[in-house]
Amino acid sequence: MTERPRIIPVILSGGSGTRLWPMSREDRPKQFLSLTAELTMFQLTLDRAADPERFGGAIVVANARHADLIDEQLDGRDALLVLEPLARNTAPAIALAAIAAGGGDAPLLVMPSDHVITDVEAFNAAIDAAIPLVEQGWLVTFGVTPDAPETGYGYISIGEEVGARIHRVARFVEKPDAASAQSMLAAGDYVWNGGIFMFRADAYLQALALHAPAMLAAAQSSMDKAVRTAKHILPDTEAFAASPSDSIDYAVMEKTERVAVVPVTMGWSDVGSWDALHTLGANDDGHAHHGDVIALDTSNCLIRSDGIRIAAVGVSDLIIVASGGSVLILPRGQSQHVKRIVQAIKDKEK
Repeated sequence: MTERPRIIPVILSGGSGTRLWPMSREDRPKQFLSLTAELTMFQLTLDRAADPERFGGAIVVANARHADLIDEQLDGRDALLVLEPLARNTAPAIALAAIAAGGGDAPLLVMPSDHVITDVEAFNAAIDAAIPLVEQGWLVTFGVTPDAPETGYGYISIGEEVGARIHRVARFVEKPDAASAQSMLAAGDYVWNGGIFMFRADAYLQALALHAPAMLAAAQSSMDKAVRTAKHILPDTEAFAASPSDSIDYAVMEKTERVAVVPVTMGWSDVGSWDALHTLGANDDGHAHHGDVIALDTSNCLIRSDGIRIAAVGVSDLIIVASGGSVLILPRGQSQHVKRIVQAIKDKEK
């Protein structure tokens, strides 16, 4: 058996993370918070792909303003940091990583920095299932087995089997309405698009050349003119600003022929809201308390503080979060409205 090249983890950390306000803010997005464990989500993501037998050093693509925060959180872990001068969505960010990886046949495992995967063994088995097609130049995505008719995720329709545990993608489906989500869940041949991908660096760059040449040109030019230090690459601002802003799904995955999906059940969550965090962390009586919290006669509440004490008596089904000088209170099941609050605060501060 020939020696397989080690997989290069590519960690995307561009998010501004306003959905978990007030703890998550633009200067400290949720991937840098210890929300589900002692370690932060960013650290957990790095550690998930740290086995030196399987993985090479990670490439982290992040917002330049978070450079110091990331250096601090790397805490001795090996990673090359590509610092985006401005946000252009996931497709250009991944192009920077593919170029930084040398643009050759190295397999890249692209992961958001702020997701939870509780069954890492299942994730590794899915990676193994993807490798044979990745080596042949396919672009592979990992489809999360749905357990509810979620309307907050895109879906992937599973096509014919093209290898053990791996299928052709029949089509990508936009975030659905409730009725469509229900029927896709019932059909059983749809998975959530979890935003985790695997492909050779050259296969991705070739797909960009075909489907988004302006994006590839901007990424290439910005890397050619980049300022490099031992562990940091700072792509050229002007060149990168010329790139169209697009997600990998739109720019590449939905347009390419050889796209496959590995369905996987791995305890995945994108922790996209306080409700999602409550679901992850609630104990048997529905409590998910963290920090200096006193709760008497309360039920089914998420109460969390990273500073001031929160005291609650006789309430149920509330989300109460205190951080810095702000306190958030809303009914459980309504955490999608946090974005409206963040916008209202911005408007007020203008």
